[in-house]
Amino acid sequence: MILQRFKSSFGSILIQALIWIVLGNILLFYQPFLRDIEVPYQFWVKQTFIFALLIGAYYLNAHVLVPMFLLKKRNGIYFLLLAAIIIAIVYLTGFADKFFNIRELLEEAFHKRGPIRRGFGKHGNFDTFTITITSLVLGISTSVATIQSWQKNKELQQQMEADKISSELSFLKAQINPHFFFNTLNNIYALTLVNVETSRTALHQLSRMMRYVLYDTQNSTALLSQEIAFIKDYISLMQLRLTDKVTVNYTSPGALKEYPVAPMLFLPFVENAFKHGVSDTLPSTIAVRITQDENQVKLHVQNTNYKKQGADLEDNKGIGLANTIRRLDLLYPGKHILEVDNNLETNVYTVNLTLSL
Repeated sequence: MILQRFKSSFGSILIQALIWIVLGNILLFYQPFLRDIEVPYQFWVKQTFIFALLIGAYYLNAHVLVPMFLLKKRNGIYFLLLAAIIIAIVYLTGFADKFFNIRELLEEAFHKRGPIRRGFGKHGNFDTFTITITSLVLGISTSVATIQSWQKNKELQQQMEADKISSELSFLKAQINPHFFFNTLNNIYALTLVNVETSRTALHQLSRMMRYVLYDTQNSTALLSQEIAFIKDYISLMQLRLTDKVTVNYTSPGALKEYPVAPMLFLPFVENAFKHGVSDTLPSTIAVRITQDENQVKLHVQNTNYKKQGADLEDNKGIGLANTIRRLDLLYPGKHILEVDNNLETNVYTVNLTLSL
């Protein structure tokens, strides 16, 4: 990590140095009208001095003035300080001209090539040039600083969203672990007294689910086949607790095309069906169907609804159902369609999720 940051910082410094070399050469050191004369060294010293002033103004504006004033909406003070910088650079440029006697030295150099160019180097012309160059450098500095600030804020927001998604996934895992696994273990224990072979299969399914929850979901994505296998194992283990009055229909693709998918994305919708679609006395039906068409995966969950009338998907908290809706919005913006139908006449609750991977 430290080495990577060092390389990134070194690369940024190198790029900025190259930009300054090119910009300085074009603006200050490339002088076509001086090509055929012997330019006194004092002129290049003065140009180097101006170049240093521009570099200082650039970074002072980018790292001090923009963050402290412009980004904090103190625009009046900011533009006053920019004007002060421009005036200071113009003044120091004029001072350097007088200190090095640039005008007379250049007129003498031109005199050797022909008649003296009267009026060359008057401060009015140089002031206009200096004001233009300084304003250009400060404008570039302001643009770069504001864009970098915007990018930094965007990256920070994305990191916060990623952290929130990670915490939501941890919340899902924390909620599924205690109740579901302990209840399932009790059911498997009772099953060992009746059917040892079935109990072995159930233990294998439970261990596979625990491995998926504890280890395979540590990354931001899992394989689609793992997610579907987890749903299948979950349904199989939930059926151990159901009576004959509950009918469960589950179908999934026989042959899958692997795609990365956010882990534990389908579970809350299936868990919600078992939580609110099962009655101890009345017949009930739960249907879960997963289909795939190239990179598009569809989840269909339908169950008889024994919740209170008028409840909707947002009210069914289940195992992080509201968090899963939020995860969909964050992870698959514009790539998912979630349709919910709570039919009060037929007392059937239906969820259709279409996901483009």
